[in-house]
Amino acid sequence: MTGTDSTTAPRGGLTPMSRRVMNLAHLLIQNARRHGDRTGFIWGERSWTWREIDGHVSALAAALAARGIVKGDRILVHSKNCDEMFWSMFAAFRLGAVWVPTNFRLMPDEVAYLATASGARAFLCHGDFPQHAAAVKAASPALEFTWRIGEGALGEKSLSEAIAAHAGARVENMAVEYDDPCWFFFTSGTTGRSKAAVLTHGQMAFVVTNHLADLMPGTTERDASLVVAPLSHGAGVHQLVQTARGVPTILLPSERFDIGEAFRLIETHRVSNIFTVPTILKMMVEHPAVDRTDHSSLRYIIYAGAPMYREDQKAALNKLGKVLVQYFGLGEVTGNITVLPPDLHDPEDGPYARIGTCGFERTGMQVSIQGDDGRELKAFETGEICVIGPAVFAGYYDNPEANAKAFRDGWFRTGDLGHMDEAGFVYITGRASDMYISGGSNIYPREVEEKILTHPAIGEVAVLGVPDPVWGEVGIAVCVPREGAGPVTELDLAGFLATKVPRYKMPKRFFFWEALPKSGYGKVPKRLVRDELESRGLLDTPSKAFSSEVGTGSREENASRYKDQAG
Repeated sequence: MTGTDSTTAPRGGLTPMSRRVMNLAHLLIQNARRHGDRTGFIWGERSWTWREIDGHVSALAAALAARGIVKGDRILVHSKNCDEMFWSMFAAFRLGAVWVPTNFRLMPDEVAYLATASGARAFLCHGDFPQHAAAVKAASPALEFTWRIGEGALGEKSLSEAIAAHAGARVENMAVEYDDPCWFFFTSGTTGRSKAAVLTHGQMAFVVTNHLADLMPGTTERDASLVVAPLSHGAGVHQLVQTARGVPTILLPSERFDIGEAFRLIETHRVSNIFTVPTILKMMVEHPAVDRTDHSSLRYIIYAGAPMYREDQKAALNKLGKVLVQYFGLGEVTGNITVLPPDLHDPEDGPYARIGTCGFERTGMQVSIQGDDGRELKAFETGEICVIGPAVFAGYYDNPEANAKAFRDGWFRTGDLGHMDEAGFVYITGRASDMYISGGSNIYPREVEEKILTHPAIGEVAVLGVPDPVWGEVGIAVCVPREGAGPVTELDLAGFLATKVPRYKMPKRFFFWEALPKSGYGKVPKRLVRDELESRGLLDTPSKAFSSEVGTGSREENASRYKDQAG
């Protein structure tokens, strides 16, 4: 998908040959053989053994094949987390088809766009979303049929009916090669329309191996994994990894994230690993259930999707112990760029703690910090984080323009800014799109956010740049007070920061909200914060800053300082 075909170019005089690889659905066959009677999936009061799961997947694959689905066809899946969504992943793999899951929180028109963008022939839609089914049917010329997941009235038939009609059928895994697509991983669309990152069988086999080696070494069928995020994205990759080791997957009983129920399941099933994002981990750590349940079975709490603020990190370590694992990676690299293992998560800010790092390069992967011209920068110089290695995706589906922007000299450009120290630890400064320039100086919001969160009354914060007639852009901070904390004013917070943040980095306004807007994956995209600021009529107010006596300086002082700063 990047414009090259590695299977046809001779290397060193070798004759080009097929690079056949294991079909990922073979993981189920392995589990049915070795762990057939062990539980592989738990949802509410129901559970399924690996032998039963393999049988359901084979029956569903047979039903899809009977309906005309063949290798390379795309199967769109719009569903809440449930058993049949999990089966659909492996049924698609088994046929050599492409699994195209969506975030179930998307609107009907958004799912319709994903259907047309992927060219899906089949749509497996949860019964709670009849409007989505109608929108996809109306918008997708390639769509041939819709089947229902769970209860409801939409579609030709339900997946349970399809599985029952082909019970006992055995479908052999389709032969696949390294670059054969298995999954269209749609980006969250932080800029423009979502794009389909093409994940392949060969790539994902490396990802599974790498996750086991770098994120959760020693994982076996005696472990257990709790799902607290949609299986359509990072959690789905994580559960694929669990399948490779015969680990039972445990779902929350409903799509609502009930923290008390999550801790109850951890205690009941002796859960040993969880994949989550910093926002959800923070919520779990601050919930009373963390103190009244037994979570001593946890060995790996893997968090990704955004950097975790240092204060939140320390709170989690103090409550849960040294079980945190951070990784940095985008959907296009399936989470395989860096890792910060438990032993490097230090709860104390001592001289040996590498505060702010997202870790070092994953096994088999290489990171380069590059300038705008593609030149590799020196240690501690800030640039774009770029990566090469087997975990990098094949490219965006049917999008040569996006591919041309995403790759440079073979390196995948993440769009994230950061630097690397002399030991190879990577530090993320922020998204390139989040950085703003004020009076000629580059401002990286994350640096300021870290300082704001050291205030005992502030639980969450988002800093972003907005237009300003004098300085070009200025920073504003949207803060969420901690529950039970006393009142905080703009003057209070600015005074608190006066000795911690240089004047040119000081936000010009502080707003206090009850909550920050979050995406369907628990992240806080700056575009959503900006949209909310605009809807509240606050984007035209930053120049009305608080008194300069708290450390912002006069315009004359700042003009001189900015001139010096810009060199």
